[in-house]
Amino acid sequence: MNNGGIAWFARNPVAANLMMVFIILSGLIATTTVKEEVMPELELDWISITVPYLGAAPEEVEEGVVIRIEEAIQGIDGIKEIESTASEGSASVMVELELGADPRRVVDEVKNNVDAITTFPIETERPIIREMIVRSRVTDIAISGPTDVFTLKALAERVRDELTALPEITQVEIVSAPPYEISIEVSETALRRHGMTFDEVADAVRRSSLDLPGGSVRTDGGEILLRTIGQAYRGDEYEDLVLWTRPDGSRLHLGDVATVVDGFAETDQQARFDHEPTVLVTVIRTGDQSSLDISAAVQRYVERARPRLPEGVSMTVWLDEATVLTDRLSLMLRTGASGFVLVFIVLALFLELRLAFWVSLGIPISFLGAIALMPGLDVSANVISLFAFTVVLGIVVDDAIIVGENIHRHQEEHGEGLRGSIEGAREIAKPVTFAVLTTVAAFMPMLFVPGMMGRVFRVIPFVVIPCLLFSLVESLGILPAHLSHIPRRGRPGPWRRFQGFFSNALKLFVRKVYTPLLEVALEWRYATAAVGLATLIVTGGLVVGGRIDFQFFPSIEADFMSASLTMPQGTPVESTSRAVARLEEGAARLRERLVEETGVDHFRHVSATVGDHPMAGAGDVPSGPVESVAGAHVGEVTIELLPAEARSLTSEQLGNRWREVTGPIPQAVEVAYSMSIMNPGDDVDVQLAGPDLDRLRAAADEVKARLAGYAGLYDISDSFRAGKEEMQLGIKPAAETLGLTLQDLGRQVRQAFYGEEAQRIQRGRDDIRVMVRYPRDDRRSLGNLEDMRIRTPNGGEVPFHHIIVTSRPMTTCPQMAPTRPKGMAAMMISGCTYERSGIARRAKIISTARRNPCCRPPTVSASSAWAPSNV
Repeated sequence: MNNGGIAWFARNPVAANLMMVFIILSGLIATTTVKEEVMPELELDWISITVPYLGAAPEEVEEGVVIRIEEAIQGIDGIKEIESTASEGSASVMVELELGADPRRVVDEVKNNVDAITTFPIETERPIIREMIVRSRVTDIAISGPTDVFTLKALAERVRDELTALPEITQVEIVSAPPYEISIEVSETALRRHGMTFDEVADAVRRSSLDLPGGSVRTDGGEILLRTIGQAYRGDEYEDLVLWTRPDGSRLHLGDVATVVDGFAETDQQARFDHEPTVLVTVIRTGDQSSLDISAAVQRYVERARPRLPEGVSMTVWLDEATVLTDRLSLMLRTGASGFVLVFIVLALFLELRLAFWVSLGIPISFLGAIALMPGLDVSANVISLFAFTVVLGIVVDDAIIVGENIHRHQEEHGEGLRGSIEGAREIAKPVTFAVLTTVAAFMPMLFVPGMMGRVFRVIPFVVIPCLLFSLVESLGILPAHLSHIPRRGRPGPWRRFQGFFSNALKLFVRKVYTPLLEVALEWRYATAAVGLATLIVTGGLVVGGRIDFQFFPSIEADFMSASLTMPQGTPVESTSRAVARLEEGAARLRERLVEETGVDHFRHVSATVGDHPMAGAGDVPSGPVESVAGAHVGEVTIELLPAEARSLTSEQLGNRWREVTGPIPQAVEVAYSMSIMNPGDDVDVQLAGPDLDRLRAAADEVKARLAGYAGLYDISDSFRAGKEEMQLGIKPAAETLGLTLQDLGRQVRQAFYGEEAQRIQRGRDDIRVMVRYPRDDRRSLGNLEDMRIRTPNGGEVPFHHIIVTSRPMTTCPQMAPTRPKGMAAMMISGCTYERSGIARRAKIISTARRNPCCRPPTVSASSAWAPSNV
């Protein structure tokens, strides 16, 4: 603001007050429209392509699906990198986009190219192609009790439907529960008794269970629609389906041949909440919805719904992310109020009471001005923006203090309020303006940080810069108009005499201490410069020498912590469940110790999951695309803690003690503890790439050995996992004389042990598969495979072992084949370093391969006290 503008506003206080009122009202109105979320909603520069290939091994998935997709999309403009994962039963291809590429255009081109592929195996399902967007989970509801999963899931479905009917909530999902499935189980004995095959049973189900429109009849009385109704939706309805009839009137129903199980798919998923079976309901924020409003609506709903639950079943709000936003919001308000009060007290003691009030008012005016611009800048109220308000709090009032003090000095010199206001503001306007602009320039580079982290960091300058600019407008425009009406000092009263004591003491300090010291520093200017340079060198040495820890992203205190467990591929679910129970036991022992030591129960609830990592990918801001890992070999335990202000230990300290109390878990490939709100990734991230997988594995072993040599580094592991055992099947030459082919063999074995999908029905909101297969007990051993009969094209039966060549046991590719860049093998080496406290974080080597990524190297671990932070 130029000198003329300062004088005009000082002489026209009505205009200054109107501008102040406009800023305040705009900010207050904006507080009702600003989007409230825990973390900023992000669109990642990634496209996800998922193709289900149920029952297929990773190598089959890679050869049949992954390579075809890579070849189809590799030439699309805007694609930076393609990373593919071949897992058991599914193919996942992640496409990273170039900076500045149009995601919508690339998604359309990728979809067109993938849809044009006609050589996918017949068992694959339609590709799922979508742009990756971070969804914001607000809270979970745990429905738990000593009852069966059917009851819990039925209650969860009712809760889901009632929650989505609320005006504040749009999206609700049920997690930690297996999907419904109707399994038609036909034994080998029943097939042979009735001379049937799996194909005939599946075809009979398709013919007898269907709804088919038949057109219409246009009669004189009106049009009548024709429709054939016969679709079965429940297990007992499938039992009544007719397989065949004979001329004598005899009929064979499906229930006479098979056992129909209307239950859940065999996914090995188990979940416990406070040691009782549970099903979780997740509430997700979409669009411009407010996390605080959603959380409040969920809390009200739970209070109303609890009395309607069956006896013994409880409903608990679990992991409410909105509490994080509420805590940060209250912290900002407390900090702002404290800053306002402190500035007012200090200025009132040393300068003038009215001056102290108007200068302190610059804090809320600057904040409200920035809030007024947040909707237009697409900035929400989240933990990052609230952090930015806290950071800028100590800056915004500086220029107002400088301007106010200089105005006060001019008014004391000649005793004229208006003249002192104009002259004081004009004199200091130029340095104050440049001081604000240099601070703006310091924050502005954050606007140009590329990638996903750039989208997170851009929130900070979009809050800080408007605050600084509104602070400049307030200090040079509004403040002089208010201070121009300060009257001349009359006879000093009690407050003036009290305030004069502090003011005179400050003046004495400036005259007797500060001014002589400044004169000496100016006289010995080279010595002063040398002291400054020496201080800079010492400070740099402390950082480079490791005396001061360096962290790219600090740990943010959380109200929960989790431990994700990964066992070797092929581990039975019972073994994984025992390992998860050990984590629960460690948590229980830690809980008892904390109660004995502090008298306070630091834990609220404990949740355990087998068969999934629900918390590992639940974060709102992952460091990259998150791959969902599921299987009988994984598990997770999550603990909700008391709020940070109600406990004496941080979440990181509690997590480290949990690790120590639990100890190592035998046979576990990896146990990853998470104790922070945000995980930006590992401190060390190195990629080795080349065409020779063996040489890459040798290099990875050498890197692991070097990492193990650092004192205090432990939990060093690599990403190769030993695969499951595999039996490879082939047919003998004699079988070909019977008309059998390898396709006949593969199809019949798949039908028996995985199942033939006879139908897929829509029952309510659930998409349910109807599978025809052997009974569960007939699929539990290799002996069942030996007892199988293979049907020939002419209707005969041949014992399995007479015509089949087998090769076993051997190790297959991993169930979750590692991610690798297209066209070559790669090794990802990553790890974390120790903190000065002596508690280490994880260090791991992630190895990935282009072809046949089989057995991972054994886990290497070491433990000690401390390692330098520059590992």
